[in-house]
Amino acid sequence: MHKTENWGTRIGVILAVAGSAVGLGNFLRFPGQVAQNGGGAFMIPYFVALLLLGIPLCWAEWTMGRYAGTRGFHSAPGIFSVICKTNKARYLGTIALLMPLVIYMYYVVIEAWCLGYAICYLDGSLMPENNPGSYEDFFAHFTGQGSDGALLEPDTRWFLGLLLLIFGMNFVFIYRGVTKGIESFCRIAMPIMAVLAVLVLIRVMTLGTPDPTKPDQNLINGLGAMWNPDFAVLLTPKTWLAASSQVFFSLSVGFGIIINYASYLRRKDDVALSGLTASSMNEFFEVCLGGLITIPAAFMFLGASATEQGTFGLGFVAMPSVFAMMPMGQLFGFLWFFMLFIAAITSSLSMLQPVIAFFEEGLGMKRHASATILGMISMMGAGFVIYFSKEMKALDTMDFWVGTVAIFILAMVQAILYGWVLGIEKGERELHEGAHIRIPFAVQLVLKFVTPLFLMGVFIMFCVYNASDYIASLQENPVAKMSVMLILMLFGFLLLLVHIAGIRWEKEGRFDQVFSEEEISVQDNR
Repeated sequence: MHKTENWGTRIGVILAVAGSAVGLGNFLRFPGQVAQNGGGAFMIPYFVALLLLGIPLCWAEWTMGRYAGTRGFHSAPGIFSVICKTNKARYLGTIALLMPLVIYMYYVVIEAWCLGYAICYLDGSLMPENNPGSYEDFFAHFTGQGSDGALLEPDTRWFLGLLLLIFGMNFVFIYRGVTKGIESFCRIAMPIMAVLAVLVLIRVMTLGTPDPTKPDQNLINGLGAMWNPDFAVLLTPKTWLAASSQVFFSLSVGFGIIINYASYLRRKDDVALSGLTASSMNEFFEVCLGGLITIPAAFMFLGASATEQGTFGLGFVAMPSVFAMMPMGQLFGFLWFFMLFIAAITSSLSMLQPVIAFFEEGLGMKRHASATILGMISMMGAGFVIYFSKEMKALDTMDFWVGTVAIFILAMVQAILYGWVLGIEKGERELHEGAHIRIPFAVQLVLKFVTPLFLMGVFIMFCVYNASDYIASLQENPVAKMSVMLILMLFGFLLLLVHIAGIRWEKEGRFDQVFSEEEISVQDNR
């Protein structure tokens, strides 16, 4: 049996999983979705999706990951093969490698935006006296939205150096491994992130009525912009689709990340309470910090129209406008964007680990070789996003087809694997192995029947109401078409590698060992 890593401490794995979930989706995507989908009414389908999809699937991924990890497999192709007890199931795991890889390619670019904005607040270039133009124009220029290749121009070329620095930081931590790299970093980064977010939240909650000439733009009405419901939106499928997508994106469910992280647990390590704790920590960051900072602040300074901006508009246009009018705005602007950067890097690390794990266990690569090859592949993808920056078309296309559509597909696969292949009776036994809490059996029934039906219903709604618009954009925009071609090429490449890995595993007799009762008993006593 191959020697593998394990998490050093229980709090370490909880913070690492929470770090993978707590990211830009909590502080940017969530407030934008709330503002655009009926305020408080959005929270109804959001919490329904959290209870019927998010938390149950988190437990399923924790359970399946630990189950396969104690049998020697840590990558999604190997984990799915163990669950299905057939080497052919490894092909299903290809999408769980594709998703984090493609998402990392554009996520690391957004990560660089956050650090770049933090630096701009440090040197004062984002303050009104040094920025005569609008923040919308600043963001468009900073991200190269004017034309393809704009970020290669001399006045924006420094951004490429910043991106390379962040690339290096990510790969230094991932090279150090699960315990010395990811766990060690998250144990420091997560508390720092929480402190910075709380400081900004306190500043927002103590603003009262910033402009006495506009008494309606006060803290209470700002909170109402998030929590007062517009129940009419509950009748629109778009709201339910947005809520479900947000839960998946926020919890990192359906990304292939949690099953990889959980595979480094020992047999008696708790997954029930740990999974719930990580999910609860994510919800605290999302609802209690992300939502309560962004929406009220934008409303109090800019009015109701500010909260109607999209994800990037709210975070990179509305919030700088807020900091420009806020006392000590330069300091809090730096704290905000540096906090976003920390949130982003804890998530981007988690996107690299599943592919690193596959390269090492599936292809027999050493850490330096796997990190080098993954770095080259991901850098080419990020370069594609950087070059085709006009109107962020490449980024938006990759985010939609991988960060939204593929999530639903993988979540459906995992729900079926857990509920119908592993089986809820066996799943319940595995979930409660070493558990510190008891999960009602009703959750298992939800995983087997309700979750797949809910997923299928939301996916059908998407196909009926949204798919045609995105398919039309592929026909009209060559960059969107090239972005999809890049995704398909990566999928084909990974599929070939998964095929090769399966042949290697069979030659080594890995599955003969895994499926034998003697080998399982040895692992149970590890």
